[in-house]
Amino acid sequence: MLKIDLRGHLAIITGASGMLGRVMAKTFADCGADLVLHYFHNQQEAEALAVQLRRQTGRRVIAVQADITSAEDVRRMKEEIIAAKIGTPDLLVHNAVIQYEQMPLIEQPLEDFDSQYQSCVMQTVHMTKTFVPDMIAKGGGRIVVINTECAALCEPGWSAYSAAKRGLDGLVRVLAKELGPHNITINEVAPGWTITEKDRQMHTEVQPDYDSTVPLKRRGTDQEIAQMCAFLASPLASFTTGAYIPVSGGRVMPGI
Repeated sequence: MLKIDLRGHLAIITGASGMLGRVMAKTFADCGADLVLHYFHNQQEAEALAVQLRRQTGRRVIAVQADITSAEDVRRMKEEIIAAKIGTPDLLVHNAVIQYEQMPLIEQPLEDFDSQYQSCVMQTVHMTKTFVPDMIAKGGGRIVVINTECAALCEPGWSAYSAAKRGLDGLVRVLAKELGPHNITINEVAPGWTITEKDRQMHTEVQPDYDSTVPLKRRGTDQEIAQMCAFLASPLASFTTGAYIPVSGGRVMPGI
C-alpha cells in the first residue's frame, strides 16, 4: 500500500497559523515530518499549534516569526532554525499571502499591486535564496507553492491577486529548470474557494452560486489541499516538477 512518508524531513510552512496553514501543518506532522511553523502576527496561534502537534504526533515542532517579504527577516528565520538545532529544512511550503478585498482595478490602490507581488513572488525569491543552498548541499528537496485558481481564471475584481500569482507561476517554471539538476522539485497547488474551519463554524460550506460552477458541485476542503501538498512533498512525487496543479473540483482544467 502506498503511503505518504515524510519521516526524516524538516518542513517549513509559511503562514502556518492561518486557516489552511494549520491543516497543512497537522497533515505534514501526521506523515512524519518535523516542522517549522512560520507566522507573521499570530504568535499565540502558532505557538499553541506547535505545542499541540508535539503532543499529538511526537514530532519536533517550533514556531518562528518573520516577514516573508523581507530578505533580512527570512535570513533571521534561518538563523533561529539553526539555533534551535531542529535540523536542515528540505521541504518548503510557501503558503503565506497578503490578500485584499475584491474590487475593480480602477478602484484598487496602487500599493496593493506591489504588496501582492511582494507576498506572492518575492516570498519564493527570498525563501529560495535563503534555504535552497542547504538543500543543494543535502542532495535534494521539495518546494510546494500555493497558487490559486484565480491565476488561471482572471475573473473581475482580482487584478492585483491574479497578476501576482501569474508572476509566481513564471518564477516557478524558471526554478523548476534551475533546481532540477540538484534533485529539487518545485510545484504549485492551485486551490479554488476552499472550505476552512471558519466556514464550518459559521455553516457557510455551501455556496450555491459558486458550487454550480464547479464540475464536482462543491467547494474543496482545507484537508484536500493539504493532502495534495503532502503528496508533492513526498518521494511519491519525485518525478513531478514545474507543475501547476488545480485542486478546484475541475473548475480549472489547464490545456496542453
